[in-house]
Amino acid sequence: MSARIGALTLLALLALPASAGATFSIVARDPDTGDIGVAVQSHYFAVGPIVPWAEPGIGAVATQSLVEVSYGPKGLDLMRNGKTAKEALHELLAQDDHADVRQVAMIDTRGNVEGYTGKRCIADAGDKQGENYSVQANLMANGKVWGAMARGFEASKGDLAERLLAALEAGQAAGGDIRGQQSAAIVIVKGKRSSQPWADRILDLRVDDSPKPIAELRRLVTQWRAYRNVDRGDAFVADNKVEDAMKAYAEASRLAPGNNEILFWQAATLWKLDREKEATPIFRKVFARDRRWVALVPRLVPPGLLDDDHQDVKRIQALAPAAAGAKRHR
Repeated sequence: MSARIGALTLLALLALPASAGATFSIVARDPDTGDIGVAVQSHYFAVGPIVPWAEPGIGAVATQSLVEVSYGPKGLDLMRNGKTAKEALHELLAQDDHADVRQVAMIDTRGNVEGYTGKRCIADAGDKQGENYSVQANLMANGKVWGAMARGFEASKGDLAERLLAALEAGQAAGGDIRGQQSAAIVIVKGKRSSQPWADRILDLRVDDSPKPIAELRRLVTQWRAYRNVDRGDAFVADNKVEDAMKAYAEASRLAPGNNEILFWQAATLWKLDREKEATPIFRKVFARDRRWVALVPRLVPPGLLDDDHQDVKRIQALAPAAAGAKRHR
């Protein structure tokens, strides 16, 4: 009878709407910057709101398998109140009547890390901890996935976002989820809390439903890098560091070469700085791709993004190629 009740309990847990089984993830800390992050892939719709949890100045949590979402906020709360990652995880496991179907990892701002895989997690399942990271996976195609993730993270170079992506890619290359791919997410926060909470959450991107969510997540991270360079360029302009601004804008364009948004604002900034020769070919390229940007030009005058000069505005708009109809009626 007890075995039957246990089986029914397991089935009930499987039916929970928050279940995010078939998941592999990593929690990690960058020892150089102190940044903390989580990255995850799952054969489950919209894994982002469920598995990854991170708080600036506190730590990060990945809660998965037959997931108990509360491990995320409760784990962060315990670490906020002085518990290490290991202490926080063990305290929550001790309170959980179904700990044997959970898979959880936590890391705190000091780099303390702990992982757990319940004995009833669906095979293949396991976890591995290393310096400043933990990788974990369940319902995998084979038992090599989490080891491959660890090696991918350890061998990768670059910032934390790059290393987290490398771990996910290594896990997928080793076999990944036995059922395939569906969603992915990445969250990175600062290791030290500041008085500007909007700046402490560095990166928060999600792919909710895709046949190749990890590849799409990498594309989004590249776009994020491009827009960060735009922001840096704008800050340099505000500080009158024009050459530094141009380098930042150029890097943004390199990362997102087909992005009209980035190109348009780069051209507008150049024009405002009396660098018409450099701005002109960029405006031409944007206008040739999409004439809607032409109509936006005069709207930059009221906020001071272009000088209040009607002739100047007309000169910019004249860089647009003539409409097909206009050519026929000449």
